[in-house]
Amino acid sequence: MKHGFCRLSQLQTLTKKIHPITFKSNHTSAHEYAPKSETSHSFRNAHDVFDKIPDLDVVSATIIIGQFARRHQYKEVIQLFSRMLFLNITPNEFTFSTVIHSSTSLGDLNLGRQFHSCAMKIGLNSIVFVGSAVLDFYAKLGSIEEAQRAFEEIQNPNVVSYTTLIHGYLKKGGVEKAFKLFKQMPERNVVSWNAMIGGFSQMGQNEEAVNLFVEMIREGLVPSQSTFPCAIIAAANIAALEMGKSFHACAVKTLGEFSVFVGNSLISFYAKCGSMEDSLRLFHELPERSIVSWNAVICGFAQNGRGEDAVNFYERMRNASLRPNSVTLLGLLWACNHAGLVKRGYSYFDRARLENPSILKPKHYACMVDLLSRCGCFKEAREFLDDLPFKPGIGFWKALLGGCQIHSNMELGEIAARNILDLDPEDVSSYVMLSNAHSAAGRWQDASIIRQEMKEKGLKTTPGSSWIEVRRKVHVFVNWDMSHHQKDDIYSVLRFLYWEFDGEIEISDFFFTRVINGSHC
Repeated sequence: MKHGFCRLSQLQTLTKKIHPITFKSNHTSAHEYAPKSETSHSFRNAHDVFDKIPDLDVVSATIIIGQFARRHQYKEVIQLFSRMLFLNITPNEFTFSTVIHSSTSLGDLNLGRQFHSCAMKIGLNSIVFVGSAVLDFYAKLGSIEEAQRAFEEIQNPNVVSYTTLIHGYLKKGGVEKAFKLFKQMPERNVVSWNAMIGGFSQMGQNEEAVNLFVEMIREGLVPSQSTFPCAIIAAANIAALEMGKSFHACAVKTLGEFSVFVGNSLISFYAKCGSMEDSLRLFHELPERSIVSWNAVICGFAQNGRGEDAVNFYERMRNASLRPNSVTLLGLLWACNHAGLVKRGYSYFDRARLENPSILKPKHYACMVDLLSRCGCFKEAREFLDDLPFKPGIGFWKALLGGCQIHSNMELGEIAARNILDLDPEDVSSYVMLSNAHSAAGRWQDASIIRQEMKEKGLKTTPGSSWIEVRRKVHVFVNWDMSHHQKDDIYSVLRFLYWEFDGEIEISDFFFTRVINGSHC
């Protein structure tokens, strides 16, 4: 391990001082023959570089290969490595690291496997410098089993090796494997913590992400500019306002002036928690604002039902000469949707279609269907669906069905539901929405038939959940929850509230009736 670091230091020093280094025959430096630009050498000239240097050895060859790699000329790197082998020069660990990283950049799995095999034959694959490069190669190209084997081959894996495999697991959705490996690490740095916190957040395990960030602070590590956005977004996703505020205070104390990425995550956090005033204050305090900053406020207004404010803020953005992107348009359409601004939403969509059609994605078209159907414009919604430049997916029909449920349009609702079930016969939400629409229209027999069909197919609804933050701990509840450790206290309070209202709350749920009568256990 020590020897490996020594060799790396020597090579780096040698590279920096390459001009004074001379070769015995004609004092020609290796650096002189290295590429001066990305287009200065062809494949053939890359071969010529080695041929022009007398007494070529592994150090000078590796320096030149590294110069090509730094200029992203990865194919030339491979050509030079082949030439090196042809000249009977045995590669060292730094040569292998460079060519394996080049294979990663080329995305060539078979080529990387050949280099891995070559390193194994020479006996360099167990050196952490080479092994980590091989591990990174397999992880980035999605071959996680080979990445795991490469990790096991490393004699003394370091924090980089562990973190690389964690990234590989997370890329494949293996959050449990990643966390298990994270716990096994003999030492962890900020990058390791960032990887795991970000992994939890991206996989929707927001409470775990928040708890891990708190654990990181308790262990005395100082979070970086990259740590805070993951933790803050996770707190936003579970509406943990007080916890997120403490993260904000920690960012101010730790970072002083934080980056636009941290600022944007805080703007989004406060907006998602319904505190638009704090969100706007942070927006105005940012020393520099990106399109993401503007989008966070626009989407925040939309999510909080402030459609007019979202539209006005968008106009301010346009006046600031900023060009909207895909997220901007989606936030704008959401705002128009929730505010019932059909004509304005249509005008924004048409403007994007004319001025910047590349930002239009299927989700924008689906949002337009939702906007039209929610407002009861079923004729326009159906025509919009018929004129789509692609075949509508399940999301489009769900948007239409949602509008049909609101306005009790059973005829079109049946069509939408059947299209959904053709695409996904086990889509529970479609059965529920159609059943609810029948119930709202007083068609109890039709609703019963749909529920019976669900029962026969073994389809069950996923219980809805909500959460509350008490003393910086987030408690998650599901409908008809009997698993919470404080359920007795919770239902006692519920009964108390009911009787405080003198029984004026209408009880329409059998389970709730049992709770009030004290027979829920």
